[in-house]
Amino acid sequence: MAAAGVAVRHLTVLYDADCPLCVHIRHWLLGRRWLVPLRLIPAASFEARRRFPQLDHESTLREITVVGDSGQVWRGTDAFIVCLWALAEHRPRANWLATAAGRPFARAAMYTASAWRQAVRTEGGPGNEAELEGPACDDHCPVPR
Repeated sequence: MAAAGVAVRHLTVLYDADCPLCVHIRHWLLGRRWLVPLRLIPAASFEARRRFPQLDHESTLREITVVGDSGQVWRGTDAFIVCLWALAEHRPRANWLATAAGRPFARAAMYTASAWRQAVRTEGGPGNEAELEGPACDDHCPVPR
């Protein structure tokens, strides 16, 4: 998963802190054994903007974005795959999902997650956007046991 032969020493995952699914996945990632260290930062936060001024931070709220330590950027399905690639238990699955045979399954997982996110953001139907008072979690939330 390294870009052009560049080794990846750590990855930064930008996740939507206002999305319950994204926060759940953040906790899940924190509870796994990593082959590549992960830094999980709320998307479009002050910290994300400070670390990655070149990114379109509004787009990082719409789709998962992962940034490698050498400036590599993965979005959407590729970001999902690279997150799995960083995990000891899921690297073989990530390698398969990155193939032509596995990619449709990765895209389907991302489509399902996106549809679920949209449904919780629009509780009550179109035009009734859920009011969000603040992030569901910041970078200091404990990992569920």
